[in-house]
Amino acid sequence: MTIHTEPTDDLAASTRKTAKRGIEESHTWLLGVGFTLCIALLGWAASALPVLDRLGPLGCSIALAVAYRHYRDYPEPLRKGIQFCSRTLLRLAIVLFGLRLDIQLVLHDGPGLLLQAALVIAFAVLLTVSLGKRLKADPAITLLLAIGTGICGAAAIAAVAPILRTKDEDTAIGAGMIALVGTVFAVGYTLLRPILPLTGIDYGTWSGISLHEIAHVALASAPAGGDALAAGLLAKLSRVLLLVPFCLLLLLWKKRSGGAAQPDAKLEFPWFLVGFIAASVIGSYGFGTYIDVPASAMNGLATATSFLLSMAMVGLGLNVNMKQLRSKALRPVVAMSITSLLLSVLTYLTVLA
Repeated sequence: MTIHTEPTDDLAASTRKTAKRGIEESHTWLLGVGFTLCIALLGWAASALPVLDRLGPLGCSIALAVAYRHYRDYPEPLRKGIQFCSRTLLRLAIVLFGLRLDIQLVLHDGPGLLLQAALVIAFAVLLTVSLGKRLKADPAITLLLAIGTGICGAAAIAAVAPILRTKDEDTAIGAGMIALVGTVFAVGYTLLRPILPLTGIDYGTWSGISLHEIAHVALASAPAGGDALAAGLLAKLSRVLLLVPFCLLLLLWKKRSGGAAQPDAKLEFPWFLVGFIAASVIGSYGFGTYIDVPASAMNGLATATSFLLSMAMVGLGLNVNMKQLRSKALRPVVAMSITSLLLSVLTYLTVLA
């Protein structure tokens, strides 16, 4: 009797290869997380130095990441771990910051913030597209930057790219450029904060209704304190919440104009917004009433959350490719920058009033 073992041997070899591949992927993922952790630690150390203390830990972390990308290029083998930090850790940190938000602010200011958010989106998109036409800028990149400026930066660009059927290169340029310009604006806000006649909450609100990314709002408003950061995130999340209805309207427009979205285009609901609000409910009504949480524990949680944000900043900074400014992105970036500057001034006047 002959016993055939080849299929069993092939299966065993395939299993070993799959296991080895899984171990290698886990290893590179951990290295990516560790890489962002190290740069974040350096950022926190740098923020203790004179002058750099004006930027704070988040600002120093993202500055170091941008410098690394510019001089050493993106560490491609570590991409998955870095993306985990820039996406998952960012959303986790936002949810945790909800613990420090008084839910009464949401109930009182929510409808007004949604209206304000809708006006900001309309202003940013229409003005940027109009300026792009005058400057003869690349229309696809200009539209991506317009939407990113109005709603939530690279996340909005990623959401609308399948609907607009933009090229992968244009999507990458748009995400990188809005990260770059948004970072410059966020750092500028941080430097201006001490001389502005705004309360912490007003300053945070201004940051939230005018800056590009959620990470940029956190970067700008965190140095003003916990209340400013909570107010900034609330204002920013009102714009994020409008991403889904905006994408639906964009999809309807594309169909009526004869265009068609990619068949696999999916709209991802920002569930971290739900987590942020849920955490604020727990923090407002649970802590101190039904759950006794020591002040030292809350302070420790706040510090840990800030460090998670620093790691997210590193991931964001590594996506900034300053060399792309020399290509076809220059004119769209000029259009977006003009819109961003006007948006900052106009929203500042509304907050000041």
